[in-house]
Amino acid sequence: MSTRRQLAVLAAALAIVATSGSAALAQKKYDTGATDTEIKVGNIMPYSGPASAYGVIGRTEAAYFKMINDQGGINGRKINFISYDDNYSPPKTVEQARKLVESDEVLLVFNSLGTPPNTAIQKYMNQKKVPQLFVATGATKWNDPQNFPWTMGWQPNYQSETIIYARYILKNHPNAKIAVLYQNDDYGKDYLKGLKDGLGAKAASMIVAEDSYEVSEPTIDSHIVRLKATGADVFINITTPKFAAQAIKKNAELGWKPLHFLNNVSGSIGSVIKPAGFENAQDIISSQYFKDPTDAQWKTDKAMIAWNEFLDKYYPEANRADASVMYAYIVSQGLVHVLKACGDNLTRENIMKQAASIRDYEPLGLLPGVKVNTSPTDFAPLSQLQLIRFKGETWERFGEVLSGDVGG
Repeated sequence: MSTRRQLAVLAAALAIVATSGSAALAQKKYDTGATDTEIKVGNIMPYSGPASAYGVIGRTEAAYFKMINDQGGINGRKINFISYDDNYSPPKTVEQARKLVESDEVLLVFNSLGTPPNTAIQKYMNQKKVPQLFVATGATKWNDPQNFPWTMGWQPNYQSETIIYARYILKNHPNAKIAVLYQNDDYGKDYLKGLKDGLGAKAASMIVAEDSYEVSEPTIDSHIVRLKATGADVFINITTPKFAAQAIKKNAELGWKPLHFLNNVSGSIGSVIKPAGFENAQDIISSQYFKDPTDAQWKTDKAMIAWNEFLDKYYPEANRADASVMYAYIVSQGLVHVLKACGDNLTRENIMKQAASIRDYEPLGLLPGVKVNTSPTDFAPLSQLQLIRFKGETWERFGEVLSGDVGG
């Protein structure tokens, strides 16, 4: 081969290499917060204040992402998890969200907790076009892709949950007199709306009392006294963990034994039931969509084995009876699933695209038959629940896996 021809072949080969290299580089797309080596993930939790029992969620997530990083990260990139305390105070949430977006320059804000806190930052996150992904609240408003395309929930929504309770009451206790205690904010009102929608035309006659409390109150004892005085034989308890435990205790002190429904965000044995006293919680009804770590039937389950191995190494001090630890483990898997699906296109737009394209995903820890599904028009990843009843020192599942379709 002549020297001229050799040079021509070499030049052609170099051109091909250069072109393919450029194509490979072109395939990598990053927004602020993502690089070849790092993905910045923001988070806001009530590590202090009236909802501090939920702070364990942020600590579990930090431990989970440490495990992922030790395993090589996501497509070779390490998660830089930045989590701040907001004291469950919406003005503080706004401050922390601005810090995460404008100072820390995170790619997204993940699983920040609470309905009032997330409501306070929803418009800001959408104006900035920063994903407010898998928020840790079941408010129905997070499923509104048309008006808030950058906000997505995770857990079954509150209205669906109380619709399921309402249907149970109508079927099994059609003449019930219902008393409702609820937190006086969007979280409590969302649950209350679901209950009324589920009861339909009978809501006005069946609900004999509604009483709301403020999160700033030190105790809800006086509310329980008022509700007992109505003679109600069904109690709908829409409270966060601190107040849920108080309500269970006070009912026992007063000798008030209505059929007691407890919203599932306060169904943790470790942070609610045990402090309130197992003997005081017998026969309370709630709902679940993930496996209860205290339930012996899951002892040899592969998801529970993996969960325990993770905690042994990365969060050994965790209270394994606290359902919030399992919740955080499951939702963290959800984020990893989405980030892996993004590949090398780590733009905020693609994160929301992948989050809205989940099909029959089953992270470790969900109950059998419960799956994660989303679409561009459905931002509610989980929608199924199973009723549970407290017996002895654990929850017992009963009935089928249900879906409380909102407005259905």
